[in-house]
Amino acid sequence: MDKFSALSMFVAAAEQGSFSRAAELLGKTPSALTKAVGHLERELGAALFERSTRRIVLTEAGRLYLDTARQVLQRLRDAGEEIDQLQNGMQGSLRLTAALAFGPAFLERVCAGFLTEYPQIRLHVDLTDDFVDLVEAGYDLALREGPSDLPGLIARVIGRNRIFLCASPEYVARNPLPLTPQTIEEHDWLMYTHPALGREGWWVDRDNLRIFLPHPKRVRMESDNYHLLLANALAGHGVLHTPQWSAMDLLDEGRLVRLMIDYRIDPDAFGDNILAVYPSHRRASGKVLAFIDYLQNYLARTMDVDR
Repeated sequence: MDKFSALSMFVAAAEQGSFSRAAELLGKTPSALTKAVGHLERELGAALFERSTRRIVLTEAGRLYLDTARQVLQRLRDAGEEIDQLQNGMQGSLRLTAALAFGPAFLERVCAGFLTEYPQIRLHVDLTDDFVDLVEAGYDLALREGPSDLPGLIARVIGRNRIFLCASPEYVARNPLPLTPQTIEEHDWLMYTHPALGREGWWVDRDNLRIFLPHPKRVRMESDNYHLLLANALAGHGVLHTPQWSAMDLLDEGRLVRLMIDYRIDPDAFGDNILAVYPSHRRASGKVLAFIDYLQNYLARTMDVDR
């Protein structure tokens, strides 16, 4: 029996919890699935399912074999796709997930340019601030900040993640007192809240001197939604900690002004870098690497760290 087909039928039966439902999904007969699973069990010398008249349940050996079977099937599909791309050029679908704020800041333009350069590739992009298990959810790629040391994943640095303190020109005109560590309490603030970020304050560096700045008391708004805070910063309601990747276009357009330029703001839990993260079994995927290269080149062109 074709091993690929047998593995596919085993995985379908495990995921559906039923030979009949899996058979319907695959366009096979239940007896064909039973035969395929029986062939695997004889080959392994172990039962993969506990069977009853009403349902099937994976055995301990079945649970172990399921993980391996999924990886084998995925790698075979990946290899077939890579061979097809060698023969016919870059094509197929690419599924990626990224933080919500990445979308309007740079990802929408990156996707538009990438689709133009690779007209035979289809993009599926999900923007969410929730943590996503790439392997379990079937994503090819994720764009993230912060540490990424989970097993089975490769993390590649694609850009810097410096933090700027920014406000609108209108706010600065109404509040001309320069922002310094000594004048923090004289300014209005817009504060981003996140479980990974400390609420006590933040660190800054200047001339090799590290200074801790307590959170200010004059907070006009706090929120776990960065878009909401950025909109209010643009409306002139206070000073905001702004990631460099989010601020660049707005600074160039004059809609934001950077404050405390001589200080380096500690990025805290979000780390110093933007990362492209992908499953290790996708290390040779041409379309994944092509997208990462395109994005990295875009960020290198648009983010001048010396501004």
